[in-house]
Amino acid sequence: MGSGNQSISQCHALLPTGGTGSRLGGDLPKQFQELAGRPMLAYAIEAFCQTPEIQSVWVGVSPVFIDNPILDRLVVNNKPLHFLPTGGLTRQETVRNSLAAMLNSGIPEADWVLVHDAARPGISPELIRKLINAVGPSGVGGLLALPVADTIKLADLNSTLAGSYAHVEKTISRHHLWQAQTPQMFTLKKLHDAIDDCIRLEADVTDEASAMELAGIKPLLIEGAIRNFKVTHPADWELMQSLIQLTPYQS
Repeated sequence: MGSGNQSISQCHALLPTGGTGSRLGGDLPKQFQELAGRPMLAYAIEAFCQTPEIQSVWVGVSPVFIDNPILDRLVVNNKPLHFLPTGGLTRQETVRNSLAAMLNSGIPEADWVLVHDAARPGISPELIRKLINAVGPSGVGGLLALPVADTIKLADLNSTLAGSYAHVEKTISRHHLWQAQTPQMFTLKKLHDAIDDCIRLEADVTDEASAMELAGIKPLLIEGAIRNFKVTHPADWELMQSLIQLTPYQS
């Protein structure tokens, strides 16, 4: 095991990979497609495995994909890496199922879990450590995020769309607005229970922080990096591929 921060509970990484990545296209889910010569998921796994504070890495995979040979290409030897057949119909179901499996494996309820999007291969050990060092001592939980730099427009939801166009309802002040990234770091049992409640209540949450907010928690915002963007569309893929080839693991 790595030499974790002794002032806080141990930290573990969870990467939910049950999605299909349909917006990107391709025969494989995007997290397993080749990016700069490796499956995209490999970059995030490697970043967590190179972070001393991370004790183990867990990957939630669709049950139909759990025996795919491509998973063998993701195996590392310096840290425990577990593939779980816990993929659900939604991201939150995959996270909830994977957290339950981690609890059942014996990981302490108060240990920290850093949930990270497999489609953010630009994450680095430096960013992961920055999050852990800021959030761990607080006992609250938190996430990487970026202050919004662009002018934000609210579309008129009642207007008639003409092709890809909509009307501006108003301009929203970008002050105090942040764009969420991952990892998002919370304690294991509290995060599991918060997401489980959201699923049971059919609450509309799109990340772990949203679930914790509904549970009454105010997560910390830790400034991330532009490089840690989410690969969603083909243009994102091309940009990330260029960044990885030019400057690996720069935060």
